[in-house]
Amino acid sequence: MRLDKWLKVSRLIKRRTVANEACDNGRVLANGRPVKAGYEVKVGDQLELKFGESTVKVEVLAVAENVGKAGAAAMYQEVL
Repeated sequence: MRLDKWLKVSRLIKRRTVANEACDNGRVLANGRPVKAGYEVKVGDQLELKFGESTVKVEVLAVAENVGKAGAAAMYQEVL
């Protein structure tokens, strides 16, 4: 699954266009390197998202096309 779509489905970013812009501007890292929106997300990937001054690090636990609101949080685990 594309990174921008995964970010939207997992509800880490609200809209796919915003996720796409974040990737294009280098604010999303996968396994320590900047990636574009077309990057194929795999289980076990370490993602780092920069929101202004804060940074969120997550590990991908699941990749699914359609997930409900309750299941979205189960798609990733926050890494400290």
